[in-house]
Amino acid sequence: MTPKQLAELYLLACETELQAFKPGNVSIYSDGHDMTVNDFRISSEKSAPPLCNPKFSLGEKIYYAVKATANNVGCNTNLGIILLCAPLIHSAQTKQPSTSIKSALSNTLLATTITDANWAFKAIALAAPGGLGTNTAQDVHNPATITLLKAMQLAASKDRIAFQYCNQYRDIFDFLTPIYYNSVSKWNKPNWAAVMVYLSCIAQLPDSHIERKFGDCYTLMIAEKMNLLKNALHNADRPETILPLLYSADKELKSLRINPGTTADLTVATIFSAFLQDFKSL
Repeated sequence: MTPKQLAELYLLACETELQAFKPGNVSIYSDGHDMTVNDFRISSEKSAPPLCNPKFSLGEKIYYAVKATANNVGCNTNLGIILLCAPLIHSAQTKQPSTSIKSALSNTLLATTITDANWAFKAIALAAPGGLGTNTAQDVHNPATITLLKAMQLAASKDRIAFQYCNQYRDIFDFLTPIYYNSVSKWNKPNWAAVMVYLSCIAQLPDSHIERKFGDCYTLMIAEKMNLLKNALHNADRPETILPLLYSADKELKSLRINPGTTADLTVATIFSAFLQDFKSL
């Protein structure tokens, strides 16, 4: 798979997610949290070349993609997307023809190094995500002393992106990707399949970004609201009929400054993993 092909799939995954109405998050239906759709489009365009550079290590891919975003967009739009997609891209570039993306990903994660961790730490510190804080064991503002995988293990209980590193992307491959495929089969509309992925994810998995900011005070309310929306979408012959419900939920969440950013990141990675698995010559 060429860097150009990988970049095209990555950009298509990012755009598909932006075309999906994700209550509380940014989409073509609604900007929010001082970010616009254009911010995210620029971020994906600028991060694609370093992410897909076959000469870069995994850690370098992460750092230079975040740096390219920071140089062109004045906010943290895509750190989570980069952290999730970089191992998928690295796996696609390094795997044997007979090996699945899922198996190759496991090999990539097990092979991470301290150098990878240092590059990732620099990227995270540069992006400065909300609620980052400090960690006495491995602080991203200091040099790493353990591999990137081991560093993610320290954060996995509180961060759903770190959890993916430690569990071979279990949420994506075993939970969310089947939902994406079933929804595409039902409606033949990838953007609405992405909505179903997003709603299903946050209805079951508390959003790390929200909980870093607010604790768990909104967790039950959000899960119940998203579960109702998920059921309404599941029962809809035409997904567009639930747009009024999505607009209402979006307005409420944004009025409370609630942004399910981690769920949106997992949605991009789910779409991208499906695209990689479907690529015929991979």
